[in-house]
Amino acid sequence: MKPLAPALAGLVAVLGAACSSDTAANGSLGPATSEGDEGWPFVVEEVDRLDEPWALAFLPGSGDLLITERSGTLHLRDADSGERVEVSGVPEVVDAGQGGLGDIVPAPTYAEDGVVYLSWVESGAGGTGAVVGRAVLETDDRPRLVGLEAIWRQTPKVEGDGHFSHRIAFSPDGQHLFVSSGDRQLEDPAQDTTNTLGSIVRLTLDGDPAPGNPLADEGGASAEIWSWGHRNPLGLEFAADGTLWSSEMGPEGGDELNVIESGSNYGWPEVSDGSAYGGGEIPDHAEGDGYAPPVRSWTPSISPGSLMLYGGDLFPDWRGDAFLGALSGEALVRVDLDGRTATDVEVFDTGERIRAVEEGPDGAIWLLEDEGAGRLLRLTPAG
Repeated sequence: MKPLAPALAGLVAVLGAACSSDTAANGSLGPATSEGDEGWPFVVEEVDRLDEPWALAFLPGSGDLLITERSGTLHLRDADSGERVEVSGVPEVVDAGQGGLGDIVPAPTYAEDGVVYLSWVESGAGGTGAVVGRAVLETDDRPRLVGLEAIWRQTPKVEGDGHFSHRIAFSPDGQHLFVSSGDRQLEDPAQDTTNTLGSIVRLTLDGDPAPGNPLADEGGASAEIWSWGHRNPLGLEFAADGTLWSSEMGPEGGDELNVIESGSNYGWPEVSDGSAYGGGEIPDHAEGDGYAPPVRSWTPSISPGSLMLYGGDLFPDWRGDAFLGALSGEALVRVDLDGRTATDVEVFDTGERIRAVEEGPDGAIWLLEDEGAGRLLRLTPAG
């Protein structure tokens, strides 16, 4: 087991209400050891290393692990041996800027049909855009995706290579597919509900607009939209009580943790708890402004690149809490949730950009570091 890089800022405990200021505590995340260090709530084990990892997902039943790399590679890692093999049949992707191969999630029906859903970036008329597709994952001696079909496309395609978002989540009843769609760094489309930029969409499992969506009567792209006014929502997950949560990158500051409600407008670019790049002012969220405020916001930015709602048994005190992978913040961030209210926040400074966070079948917490470090880490309770 190889050591983690030294932490840049130690272990930070932030106590108080969701909008309280951060205060630092002593302690260092330090190198990983098999025993853990005094004061750590977990032991960190490095189990693999990749080049450009972006997302991970455990397969029901086997516990095998799927890992995407932004360059367009999909890996299948055996739960018992740790052996990792490349999966064939992956679509051609546009690997530029923030674009490439993105999320991957087993379908609610995976145990019966082996279907997985994945997202990527493609080029076409007008520029580039995110795509969600589905395929059957064959896991024999030659793992491969079979029958891949694109079922949803970000509308419209535009020039540029940022803010695709393209995170995937399924409703707890397994009937609906949710996809986050970033504003593509264009800002204004997030307030225009005739397109799906800057929105979270709610679809059938076939990729069609789901009946009952708030703008269903308007037809077209509008009929897909569940919420809008988003900038770059890179985390999307349901809590055990059925609440949909999202983590979202703000501009300079103003990163957000949001409860996602049908028909709600989250304000971008009209309001933000951050500032425009270069110091331009943006009005803060304010009561009665007509926009849904975040449950928690961060200034300076932590750049949340992922979100996980913990439901396991290994860390019982953390059950129901939100975990965010921080990119510029180089940290794992835990938000103590009481229903839809954020209370305490704890920041574990890792000294590396955390791209993805996932809960393992046994309740361990798994992290993917961003390209450059690229380590796959497993966190288990200390002691």
